[in-house]
Amino acid sequence: MALQPAITELDQLKDKPAVAALQAASLVDSAKFDRDELTIYVNRADIRRACEILRDSPTTKFNFLSDVTCVDVFPSEPRFEVIYNLLSHSRKERVSLIAKVPGGDPSIESLIGVWPSANFFEREVFDLFGVRFVGHPNLRRIMMPEDWEGHPLRKDYPVEGYR
Repeated sequence: MALQPAITELDQLKDKPAVAALQAASLVDSAKFDRDELTIYVNRADIRRACEILRDSPTTKFNFLSDVTCVDVFPSEPRFEVIYNLLSHSRKERVSLIAKVPGGDPSIESLIGVWPSANFFEREVFDLFGVRFVGHPNLRRIMMPEDWEGHPLRKDYPVEGYR
C-alpha cells in the first residue's frame, strides 16, 4: 500500500479536535497529519496556553505529558524545536506540539504548573541543548556534571568535547 501524502492544510485538519480547539483560540501556526500522527506548531509564547486548552477541553482531554524533547536544526533559525508529546488516555489519541525557539534567546515557559511530570524532561533538555525553561523551580543539570562546559547535543558542540 502506498503512503498517503501528508496533510498540511489547516482547512483539511479542522475535523481533528486538537487542531479545532487550538484554532478557536488562534494558537495554531501550522499543522501536519502524516502517517496517523498529528503535529501542531504553536508560537513559543503560547505554549502554556495551548497545553492548558488541550488538557482541559472536553473534546481533547490530553491528560498526560509523555515526553518533552528538542531538536537542534543549526544553522537554521529559529535554531531549536521544543517538542511536547501529549496523550489522551480516554480518547486513545496522541499529539505533538512543537514550539520553535531562537538560538539567540533559547528560552521557553516551563510547563511544570500544567504537568508536574515536565520537571525532569525540561531539566534534560536544558542540560543537553541549553534551552532555558522560564519559571522552572530547579533548572540545573541532570545528565552532565555541574561543571561541564557546553551542551553536548547541540550541533555545533565539538565531537571530541572542549579541550
